[in-house]
Amino acid sequence: MAMDIKRLAETLYSSGAIKFGCFKLKSGIESPYYIDLSWLLSSPEDFRYVVNSVAEMIREITSNIKVDKLATIELKGALLLPSIASELNIPCLVVRKEEKTYGLTGRISGGTVERGDKIIFFDDVVTDAKSKIEGMRPLEDLGGEVCAVVTVVDREQGGRENLERMGYKFHSLAKITDLIEALLDLGVISEEAASNILDYVQKRRNPIC
Repeated sequence: MAMDIKRLAETLYSSGAIKFGCFKLKSGIESPYYIDLSWLLSSPEDFRYVVNSVAEMIREITSNIKVDKLATIELKGALLLPSIASELNIPCLVVRKEEKTYGLTGRISGGTVERGDKIIFFDDVVTDAKSKIEGMRPLEDLGGEVCAVVTVVDREQGGRENLERMGYKFHSLAKITDLIEALLDLGVISEEAASNILDYVQKRRNPIC
């Protein structure tokens, strides 16, 4: 799939899904930008574009391999995956961050994992991939096989390398450097802001898992 990077960059920017400033990430690292795809919920056209783009990428992957289910981990990925799964007519599951101890217990929501299930794991962004690895573990413990990992944005902070080193096939709609360069070309961010982010990415490219 030939991704229209400028269109994706404009979509993320206009919906407010990508923001600039000083943000503390889950890892404790500070970042000059932040991506929060939950903002797509307030912009139906932008939401639809991202969902359709991810669905098209997964459609290409499934043209070569049989996939039984899609899966993600709460929360951000779970906001998009049901729409993506509906577009593809593929069942989807959500992995809870913590095991549920009442009602239907366990960490898997939305269905079951059968031994031998081929699964594509989706999430919004990848940084170092630690949360992806944690999210895939319950699926694999139940006998599922994660045949690919798909994200919207690769923050280029070691996630791809960590996943590929573990044997996972990795796909993303765009790398953050490509998005920043596109936003610079579109004139919505300054050269100083773009340079600051590109320098930040360059300094943190090495895998950290």
